[in-house]
Amino acid sequence: MGSTSSAEREAARPAAAGRRGAVVAALMLSMALAALDATIVSTAVPQIVGDLGGFSVFSWLFSGYLLAVTVTLPLYGKLSDTFGRKPVLIAGSVLFLLGSLLCALAWNMGALIAFRVVQGLGGGALQGTVQTLAADLYPLKDRPKIQSKLSTVWAVSAVAGPGLGGVLAAYADWRWIFLINLPIGALALWLIVRHLHEPEREAAAHARVDWAGALAVFACGGVLLTALVQGGVAWPWLSAPSLSLFGAGLALVAVVVLVERRAAEPIIPGWVWRRRTIAAVNLALGALGLLMVAPSVFLPTYAQSVLGLAPVAAGFVLSVWTLSWPVSAALSQHVYRRIGFRNTAMLGIGTASLILFAFPFLPYPGQAWQPALLMLLLGAALGLFQLPLIVGVQSTVGWAERGTTTASVLFCRQTGQTIGAALFGAVANGVLAARLGGAGDLDSVTRALDSGSAPEATRRAIADAVHAVYLGAACAAALAFLVLLFLAPRRFPVLKD
Repeated sequence: MGSTSSAEREAARPAAAGRRGAVVAALMLSMALAALDATIVSTAVPQIVGDLGGFSVFSWLFSGYLLAVTVTLPLYGKLSDTFGRKPVLIAGSVLFLLGSLLCALAWNMGALIAFRVVQGLGGGALQGTVQTLAADLYPLKDRPKIQSKLSTVWAVSAVAGPGLGGVLAAYADWRWIFLINLPIGALALWLIVRHLHEPEREAAAHARVDWAGALAVFACGGVLLTALVQGGVAWPWLSAPSLSLFGAGLALVAVVVLVERRAAEPIIPGWVWRRRTIAAVNLALGALGLLMVAPSVFLPTYAQSVLGLAPVAAGFVLSVWTLSWPVSAALSQHVYRRIGFRNTAMLGIGTASLILFAFPFLPYPGQAWQPALLMLLLGAALGLFQLPLIVGVQSTVGWAERGTTTASVLFCRQTGQTIGAALFGAVANGVLAARLGGAGDLDSVTRALDSGSAPEATRRAIADAVHAVYLGAACAAALAFLVLLFLAPRRFPVLKD
């Protein structure tokens, strides 16, 4: 009987491996969709506005999607711990595809923005559940492989998104930006339905969903993120709308705390912040989201306005970090197995801080290879920082807490990006105002440069503004280093597989 059981297990392994390979393919396709839709619309805005109108509100095409993804991450994390990953991923995929189809059928800008929010509601499920399933499918020693694959897909898709959107808008129709999601998403959905099999869990039958907490978290996150995204853009920071939103957001924070403390199964459980490891990783990856704004948002402007590069060449200067980031992430396992998760992450973020601090010392105007080299090194440093933290924190919890933990990490990173966009935008505009005597902001100045009407002093002012942003990003990296040094345990309390 023993030999027969062994033979049966050996015969079953190829089938199990095949199923896992199909599920991994579905996860990579889902991750690609979520990453693409965060950036693909940007270069097609002129065509969309020309067709639908609504120039004054088009920024909500991005803000609405970002808000919906961010505020739903905690809810999907809790639901995946309660009911399993498969139903959450299927529901999120269906919602994302429905939103994509509706976006392609939009008849005006208001409808397109609303349908982008529907897309984001599904995108939140894709982001969080994909990362959680990656940890479920592989033991600790193999998780760096799948995480590096997902990192590669995310980085390549995010960088390729604007170019692909521009091509589709110019040579086909902007509606294909959303229609292209349907066959890719349908394939991923079919693979999940067919090949992902999770064990049934008795606790799910008696589980209760904290819908009051979900609504409170959604409202609180939506109000605060709207204040951050639109502040300084749609209205001044100290205006009545801005102050009203921040006041309402703070009041909703108190409501969330009250509701969650009374809930039997809270959406954001208190242990997420009471456990040193999870709290430290949340704060460190929040700082990562903040510092990533400097290169991803401001480097293309620097490359075009200061270095005089064409948009394609400027995109290449940014995209080189997608080459080193996944390679470094894949190799990080050899480092953290020797010195631990925390020390590896500290090595990565400490190096990243020095690289970001070096950017303002580049010569003016300089050569394109100089910032490209720094981006290549920055990608390597951040790969050494992010992946050990994600793999490490997922390995400190069991199945029933992994979805919530992963969602909290992603939520903090997304929130950090939102705060970074608002904060560094204000820093850049403040430096420009000081250098140019209070005239204009970064957007108006770069448009003037594109039209060829701006003097050399304006280019220097833009360089100074971007340098100030990079110094702020270096401070964010240093903050992440200090969080890990003083808050994270020296050895993560990893559970056995």
